[in-house]
Amino acid sequence: MRKRMIAGNWKMNKTFSEAIVLAQGLAKELEGGTGDVDVVVAPPAVNLKGVAEVIEKEEAPFALSAQNVYWEEAGAYTGETAPNMLEAVGATYCIIGHSERRDYFGETDEDINKKAKALMAHGIVPISCCGESLEIREAGTHVEFVVDQIKKDTAGLEITDPSKYVIAYEPIWAIGTGKTATADDAQEVCGAIRKTLVEIFGEETAAGIRILYGGSANPSNIAGFLEKEDVDGALVGGASLKADGFADMVHSAMA
Repeated sequence: MRKRMIAGNWKMNKTFSEAIVLAQGLAKELEGGTGDVDVVVAPPAVNLKGVAEVIEKEEAPFALSAQNVYWEEAGAYTGETAPNMLEAVGATYCIIGHSERRDYFGETDEDINKKAKALMAHGIVPISCCGESLEIREAGTHVEFVVDQIKKDTAGLEITDPSKYVIAYEPIWAIGTGKTATADDAQEVCGAIRKTLVEIFGEETAAGIRILYGGSANPSNIAGFLEKEDVDGALVGGASLKADGFADMVHSAMA
């Protein structure tokens, strides 16, 4: 049985002090625990250590994620962050392949694959994103497009514990636009992802890999997505920036 997951991607929001306040507020909202739901927050890199200290001090029931990583261990890569650096500040998850990274910074499936391998070598769980543009969706080739992404992003990965690799399906046209895929839209693609994982890793491993929905998920629509067989939670953007609303989504997942 897959544990549900609610992950909050704070993107490029919150100063150091604001991130501390948000983390403290979330710890307060979730002080009763999160049941059988894994909760993850992903602040900007400069705030990782501060949020890690809040988690430790408050014994907060959520884990720490980075928003990005580079695949080399060290070197002349100005502005990048190595996996061991994330490990050292307490990050146990890392988002990779987000559509904004692919679109704005030109990241490719080959890059995402390298990042996944580097993270897993350090025991950090990748939250690997995939998804289609509006143009591809309207052309009716979205399933084939996402399946191709999955095949490239997972090429050569060795997964012995399926809980240590997470996929987030995020239709690009539904990110930050206010548009949201329907629960049936999400299931169509997440189901196709699951079938592809069976082909790649076998049925037992594929059955244990969590697939999240991302794309304007919020407290009012999360329940519908969670009803679907192959949707195991959500990668939440803007709605994760308010402690009470994000906690409401966690509580929905607990129900």
